[in-house]
Amino acid sequence: MKKTTEKLYFTLGIETSCDETSAAVVVNGREVLSNIISSQIPLHQKFGGVVPEIASRKHIENVIPVVDEALRQANITLKEINAIGVTYGPGLVGALLVGVAAAKALAFAAELPLVGVNHLEGHIFANFLAHPELEPPFMALVVSGGHTSLVYVKNYNEFELVGQTRDDAAGEAFDKVARVMGLPYPGGPHIDRLAAAGNPEAISFPRALNDKNSFEFSFSGLKSAVLNYLNSAAQRGEVIRHEDVAASFQAAIVDVLVTKALQAVQQYGTNQLVLAGGVAANGMLKTKLASACMDMEVQLYYPSPVLCTDNAAMIACRTYYQYQGGKVADLYLNAVPSLKIGGNDKN
Repeated sequence: MKKTTEKLYFTLGIETSCDETSAAVVVNGREVLSNIISSQIPLHQKFGGVVPEIASRKHIENVIPVVDEALRQANITLKEINAIGVTYGPGLVGALLVGVAAAKALAFAAELPLVGVNHLEGHIFANFLAHPELEPPFMALVVSGGHTSLVYVKNYNEFELVGQTRDDAAGEAFDKVARVMGLPYPGGPHIDRLAAAGNPEAISFPRALNDKNSFEFSFSGLKSAVLNYLNSAAQRGEVIRHEDVAASFQAAIVDVLVTKALQAVQQYGTNQLVLAGGVAANGMLKTKLASACMDMEVQLYYPSPVLCTDNAAMIACRTYYQYQGGKVADLYLNAVPSLKIGGNDKN
């Protein structure tokens, strides 16, 4: 740990919104002391996606051992923690309930403040861990398996939802197309690797809602177009070059994300763009965004790969800033699977 004369605030974060059981300890909202992640991907791969009941049962088995390991690696005891934060939405209700119950029990037993954290805000705040120099205000593009949103971060505790998907999230479209192409779950990384050997201009797939100054997204039509292309080609007996399909599909998603993100940056008059969520690890998205941001003299930030996926370090980071802002929950905190951005203002 760095030597410092400032008061140290230790936050424990717990994340169980989907299929990762994670716990982490962060100091002063910026320095990660531990970040333990127990992934369930091997369990769900044979089903081609997350099975909610299986995820919940595995969280029950893992949550306390993962918390214990996070405290051990951070070389800290629960008594030294200043606040406990937990994801309470959005996510799978059964999975969320496991984390919320564990956090409430720990907070009650140790007489510690409890903080309910919005999972999407946590993804955005992962960038504070990766980039200590980053400060609001900035525009955030949140792209994951369940969400695609543009969020204007005014300060550490005030957000404006600029736009979001009307149907499938970008990550969801990646997984569904990958499944049809016979690629393993999760599909995003496999599409990304396959696309690297393909021609992104080989197939013309649609870009929906591409009107200027429209910040809403839609990927269900694109997903259907890819499925129709594959089915039609198979029926005609044509040779399908999956590399070209992956590259053209990925290019259609990335084009929309980059265009809308930069338009939002311009409209809100900021010169900082933050990328967050699991799809933030996509190579083509980072490359295209970096090029567009350089042309517009916009500073681009994105987390390391481990902080792109679901993890508790981002939850512990968000906990610190909510705790500092007096946004503390009580023991009646409950899971809210459809929680919207900024939804924890009432805690």
